[in-house]
Amino acid sequence: MVDPADDAATGARTASGVSAPREPSRLRRLVRLLPTPTGTPFTFCYAVILLGTALYADFGDQATVDQLLRDSSTDAAHLAERPLFVLVASALWIAGGLYSFYGVAFLLVVTALERRVGGARAAGVFLLGHVLATLATELPVAGAVAVGRLPAASMHRLDYGISFGLMACIGALSGLLRPRWKWALLGVAGAMCAQDLIELVDPLASWGHPIALLTGLACVPLVRDAAGRKTAGAGRGAATAAGQGAAVSADRAVPLPLLPPWLPRQYAPTGAPQEGTAGGMAFRGAGEEPLDGGRAEPVGRAPVEPEAPRHVMGVDDGLHHAHGGEAGPVGVAPRVPGAVPRPRTPDGAGEQRRRDADALQAG
Repeated sequence: MVDPADDAATGARTASGVSAPREPSRLRRLVRLLPTPTGTPFTFCYAVILLGTALYADFGDQATVDQLLRDSSTDAAHLAERPLFVLVASALWIAGGLYSFYGVAFLLVVTALERRVGGARAAGVFLLGHVLATLATELPVAGAVAVGRLPAASMHRLDYGISFGLMACIGALSGLLRPRWKWALLGVAGAMCAQDLIELVDPLASWGHPIALLTGLACVPLVRDAAGRKTAGAGRGAATAAGQGAAVSADRAVPLPLLPPWLPRQYAPTGAPQEGTAGGMAFRGAGEEPLDGGRAEPVGRAPVEPEAPRHVMGVDDGLHHAHGGEAGPVGVAPRVPGAVPRPRTPDGAGEQRRRDADALQAG
């Protein structure tokens, strides 16, 4: 008997004996929204770096912080001199510091994306949005300065932060959510982009955010395929575990029968008397069981086909001998009433007939 309270605590049991999965608690759902070292390593490591730079930007020496931000800026001048360095360094800072809205959004959005598509694809989407949006906004500035439409000071505008990569992750994540959450997320991101374009406080960032969001939406087919494979792999793993549990339970309930060892079939040579007979009479020994017809068969051996009755001498069933015996089929006792005394003749004919009779009786 199972205690109902114990059953409620440990989870319901299925028919195969495997415990049904429990519903995750509310606290566990909240914990899954945040990055972990094992579940979301990319987001977790990146968040630690951003936390360190944000703390230094808020509490460090301001002159040093300003110099680091200028050296990490992805302005047109730095992109022409050392593009790889500034593209990486500019993504290590959060615009606004520790209390910026982008930090909280980064934790929630990138964690959700990495849990669905993996760390490599989440990092790829973030980097692609960051690079494409940066180049799309800075290269036109360099061209405008070259033709004289903008002053030379525009080549050294301060440009850093994670907002472009974050917008790309928002666009990619929206393609993996249910329609209600998808349109809610896109609505919030679209409102932010529209507000930037209306106010146009920073033209570079204002146009860069919509470009990054469209880049993330273009990555939806790729991340959706990866999310489908990941979900299918998890489903197969759960089905395999359930099948193994059911097999173990079935083996415990119904053990396999112990089969006797297979004994090779033995054949007797044609014309030789069968083993296990005495005086032509078949007897039942150890390791034999009778069939329906009463014929003994060895246990574990293939059944032997019945042989046609064979006669000792020719085909004459009515052969009579001097002593009154009659030759019969092998395996049937001859009807011998006894030896008939005959007078011994001088030529030994009586002795020869007695030997023949003894041979027939023994055969």
